[in-house]
Amino acid sequence: MLGADPVRRSVAFLIDPFAKALLKLGVTANWVTLVGTVGVCVTALITFPQGEFLLGTIVICLFAVFDLLDGTMARLSGATSKWGAYVDSVSDRLADGAMMGGVVLFFALSENDTSAFAALAALVLGQIVSYSRARAESLGLQARIGIGERAERTIIFLLGTLLAGLGFEIALSIAVWVLAVISAITVIQRAVTVYAQATLEKR
Repeated sequence: MLGADPVRRSVAFLIDPFAKALLKLGVTANWVTLVGTVGVCVTALITFPQGEFLLGTIVICLFAVFDLLDGTMARLSGATSKWGAYVDSVSDRLADGAMMGGVVLFFALSENDTSAFAALAALVLGQIVSYSRARAESLGLQARIGIGERAERTIIFLLGTLLAGLGFEIALSIAVWVLAVISAITVIQRAVTVYAQATLEKR
C-alpha cells in the first residue's frame, strides 16, 4: 500500500522521529506491537458491542500507527528477526479477530441474526485466508493471491464501522457481507493455486 516513493518518504518523515525516540528510551519493536494489539482488541471489544462505532474506529486508527512504528523501529535498530515476524503475524490475527468479534456481538445483541451470521462468516473466513497462506508457505509453496488480502479487508471493515458511527448502520451490514464473500473467494483462489503447485511438483 505504501509502494510509491513519495508516499514512503512522507510516512518515514512522520514516523521515523517517533521510532528513534522510542528506541532511545529502550522500547523494543515487539513491545510496540503488543501495546498496539492490546489497544485495538480492548477498544474493539468495548466500543463495538455497544454501538460506539465512531469512537471505536477513531481509536483503532490511532493504534494502527503502532503497526507502522514497530516495523520502522525494527528496521532502524536492525533487529528484524523471525521472532519479531511471528509476533507481528499473531498480533494481526488477534486484532482482526477482536474487531470482527466486536461487530458479531453488536449484531447478536441487536438481534440482527442475518448480519451476525455474515460477520461470523467473515471472521472465520478471514482467519482461514491468513492461515491458508501461512500453511502453503510452510510447505514451500506460494499463496500470495486473492481479492481479499488483509489490507483490503481492513479498509472495507473500518469504512463500514466509520459509516455506521456516522449513522449509516446499513453500511456495516453491507461491509460484513462483502467481507464474507471476498474472503470466501480468496480462500478458494488460494486453494486452487496451492493445488496447482502441489500437482506440478508430482510430475
